[in-house]
Amino acid sequence: MKMILVIVHDEDSHNLIRELSEKDYGVTKLSSTGGFLKMGNTTLLIGVPSEEVQGVLDIIEKTCKTHKEMVSPTPIMGDTGYVPIPMEVNVGGATVFVLDVSQHHKF
Repeated sequence: MKMILVIVHDEDSHNLIRELSEKDYGVTKLSSTGGFLKMGNTTLLIGVPSEEVQGVLDIIEKTCKTHKEMVSPTPIMGDTGYVPIPMEVNVGGATVFVLDVSQHHKF
């Protein structure tokens, strides 16, 4: 048994959850924030038998693509007279961890 922990951009999470659900993979969704610019993320927990990991990874790779977006960073503290300059950053994609599960119980 494996636990696949996936951190995706909020915009990608809806399509990914739909694709996984269509293939009968159970998904637990957690809202999270982090990374550069503190953009909204979604963390997904997916428990699968070891032989199904590649199928889940294929869906994630197909669904979660990075793309470039223009953003204006905001000052961290108050009005500093700083005028934010928009910059292009990569957003989207997925960070995936595949973890061994020593026990699995469903009560």
